[in-house]
Amino acid sequence: MLGPRVWSSVRQGLSRALSSTVGGWASREGRKVDISGIYPPVTTPFTATAEVDYGKLEENLHKLGTFPFRGFVVQGSNGEFPFLTSSERLEVVTRVRQALPRDKLLLAGSGCESTQATVEMTVSMAQVGADAAMVVTPCYYHGRMNSAALIHHYTKVADLSPVPVVLYSVPANTGLDLPVDAVVTLSQHPNIVGIKDSGGDVTRIGLIVHKTRRQDFQVLAGSAGFLLASYAVGAVGGVCALANVLGAQVCQLERLCLTGQWEDAQKLQHRLIEPNTAVTRRFGIPGLKKTMDWLGYYGGPCRAPLRELSADQEEALRLDFTSNGWL
Repeated sequence: MLGPRVWSSVRQGLSRALSSTVGGWASREGRKVDISGIYPPVTTPFTATAEVDYGKLEENLHKLGTFPFRGFVVQGSNGEFPFLTSSERLEVVTRVRQALPRDKLLLAGSGCESTQATVEMTVSMAQVGADAAMVVTPCYYHGRMNSAALIHHYTKVADLSPVPVVLYSVPANTGLDLPVDAVVTLSQHPNIVGIKDSGGDVTRIGLIVHKTRRQDFQVLAGSAGFLLASYAVGAVGGVCALANVLGAQVCQLERLCLTGQWEDAQKLQHRLIEPNTAVTRRFGIPGLKKTMDWLGYYGGPCRAPLRELSADQEEALRLDFTSNGWL
């Protein structure tokens, strides 16, 4: 059961959200909050002894703040959130909010395995400064996570969240694609504003855009590797790991797509495909952090059980960037 303090926080948060004319569930015109744009999913820096390095986190944010991002995703997959304690997850969100200008949106990953824990984490992250909650699909019992279960889960979370909710489908990590029929149903909820779809299936992204077109529902591509294609079928932005190291280039690709400069966008997209694959599917967070070290940020170690790259892997990673002109 949710404790009295949590329920009190939920009620207070809902009251603030319903009475707010800026942010919250809807704008003054009755539309859902606009989440369009590019977001780097911030990594969590660790010391050599595997403690969260909040100083390095702040340094990275100041450097990333020079690019025209819409905001930042904190405690997503690239933030190694499954390896952090609840208190660490909240402290990271707190520190990021303190370091960010108020005009930058903070999307905080609040997903947990149970609905109760997700509600509690969502309320807590809202209290420490999250502008919206990005909620990954619960997946441990993935065989039972059908549309009905997921609709029930997300509806409960959205009902009780004091900030807008963004659905998060990342089948490479969860083994579970949030079904399109569930997305369409959930798009009708006034406090569910969109989805981050990391599956890479552009036909699916286009179908979601098409089927939710009357719901003021927004789709964010979950990777820079299919950003151009996603814009072409109606996505409004992207949460891109590659933006942690090639922020200017990912924002340039966004601008080219939005201004209809498709030939130049195609050329740039081609040069981002291999580096993007390298820091996502191929070498994952260890690859992303190594590249951050090369390009003037603090990457540092991952928290165990993730391991650093081997010498051969590091060489292959470097080649993916140098062959495309980025190193």
